[in-house]
Amino acid sequence: MFSSLSNKVLVDTYFNAVKLELDEDFIKLLEEEIDRRGIQVDMVERMVKP
Repeated sequence: MFSSLSNKVLVDTYFNAVKLELDEDFIKLLEEEIDRRGIQVDMVERMVKP
């Protein structure tokens, strides 16, 4: 479903979905895709935030 998104867009979408408190099922799908790609969100969050 999200395979055409770059890693950056996927992670940005995830953080925005959480921030905007979007549907939990949508956020879960994003989390599953992030996990499938082996992206560690906590490491990305530290890199993105100042």
